[in-house]
Amino acid sequence: MPALEDEIKSLIIEALNLEDLTPADIDTEAPLFGEGLGLDSIDALELGLALQRRYGLSLSADSAETRRHFASVRALADFVAAGRSK
Repeated sequence: MPALEDEIKSLIIEALNLEDLTPADIDTEAPLFGEGLGLDSIDALELGLALQRRYGLSLSADSAETRRHFASVRALADFVAAGRSK
């Protein structure tokens, strides 16, 4: 799954215009919000839309499950992989 994780890191950089970062700069296990990458709620919306467009995922902004999926790059990769296998 490292290839999918790198793909998601690139998507984060592209969707959020983080030109000063490379995929290698993003820790797969680090939190995406608060500590770690430091994303905010607007970033979450933009990233959610990018994930929906690229992978056809269905996300609910108010869902606790969605918050778990956005915990880290690894959690997002697991979510995308599970969606692909359906």
